Amino acid sequence: MKIYDSRLKEKVDLVPLQSNEIRIYVCGPTVYDNAHLGHARSAINFDILARFLETLGYKVIMAKNFTDIDDKLISKSLQTNIPIEKLAQTYIQSYLADMQSLNVRRANFEPKATEFLESISEFIQILLDKQVAYTLPNGDICLEVAKDPQYGSLSKHVDNTHSIHRIAIEEGKKDSRDFVLWKAYKGETDIGYDSKLGKGRPGWHIECSAMVDSVLAYKDKEYCIDIHAGGADLFFPHHENEASQTRSYANKEIAKYWMHNGFVTINGEKMSKSLGNSFFIGDALQAYHGEIIRNYLLSTHYRLPLNFNEVDLLVSKKRLDRIYRLKKRLLFAPTIAHEQQPQDGLEQLLNRCDTTFKENFIVALSDDLNISLALSVIEEFLKEANDYLDSHPKDKAYKAKACANLELIDSVLGLGSLDFLSYFQLGVGSQQREHIENLIAKRTQAKKEKNFALADSIRKQLEKEEILLMDKAGGITEWEKL
Repeated sequence: MKIYDSRLKEKVDLVPLQSNEIRIYVCGPTVYDNAHLGHARSAINFDILARFLETLGYKVIMAKNFTDIDDKLISKSLQTNIPIEKLAQTYIQSYLADMQSLNVRRANFEPKATEFLESISEFIQILLDKQVAYTLPNGDICLEVAKDPQYGSLSKHVDNTHSIHRIAIEEGKKDSRDFVLWKAYKGETDIGYDSKLGKGRPGWHIECSAMVDSVLAYKDKEYCIDIHAGGADLFFPHHENEASQTRSYANKEIAKYWMHNGFVTINGEKMSKSLGNSFFIGDALQAYHGEIIRNYLLSTHYRLPLNFNEVDLLVSKKRLDRIYRLKKRLLFAPTIAHEQQPQDGLEQLLNRCDTTFKENFIVALSDDLNISLALSVIEEFLKEANDYLDSHPKDKAYKAKACANLELIDSVLGLGSLDFLSYFQLGVGSQQREHIENLIAKRTQAKKEKNFALADSIRKQLEKEEILLMDKAGGITEWEKL
């Protein structure tokens, strides 16, 4: 498989540090508010990466952190008078619920900064002992970037515009690029934890390096992990600083490969709470099922920006409709679970798939998750399947392969996981559902009584309400929302 390495700015062959295993660290959210579509896009695309690598036969171990110590969290805690621990836990649970709705699998590890304070302080102490970190007059501890000759090698970002005089007076730093590892407790409006470094709290960048070292890192390899992933907005300074402090601590790179997903924008602006144009996942889920949102967010290549708009979302939904139309035609009930599949289960699934479809699908995604090509492979399969079934409606062997193809799509992309009847009834609330079922019952009774005029009027009434009725054998009537 080829992936685009953000550090090298080119596609490279993915060669794992260990032959049958790939370790991935994804930067998760800072939990001071509900998750937005930028979080969703990152989670969905790296979820697909992990699913696809498993399909290729690798064991994938993923960690995704929660930053539950942060200036924004402290500020919100003071504003709302809600303890910071309760506030963080509320937003963590909200994030996990949103991810479940989007069919994003849980990571193997979900470390929180507050759970790794001892590891973080020990990490910083080693940097102090190695004299690559120093203490400011206000008690904060900084990394001395000049001690790392490779600083900037990840992002190629160089800042030589600082004023030494201004820094010395205002910050006490030796270099404007020096960043805080530990923030000393500043009083009642601050949050502090007791540690060997004194009372205080970790800076943002150090959390990830310490958690990678604690839960995921190889101790006997030339890199700590295989892939470090996250949003493009984290490339600098967050990931650059992570790389620097890990080099200074462990004398090796934190990751062999770096992958970054593009921004989600609204009206051409980068999504940001500070710009006031954030679109929360929860808001989107009130209007659309999570699979519809997932289908839309994965439809643009992960490295490209995505300008969110509902017109494109509804256009992309037509592809989902075609998947479910075929499922309905095959009377296919999904059997694959959404948790990690045992390798033998994946092997059996691949063996049941149509060879041409399977190979084309895998080739497409093996090219840095080329989703456009993968989706075109799916579209071709859907068309060919319907054409073939028009002339061979009872070919059980073909139907079995077509079902396996749909199962593979679900396994890798997380699309097509619903029962087809449920899918075509999405967006219908409980009251409307009860209303529809009552009218169908009246229509069924009218047909028994040979009152076909009433039965026909009920059908037309429901059509006006955008409900389509389909009469099946045995007197069964199914319905769909148009």
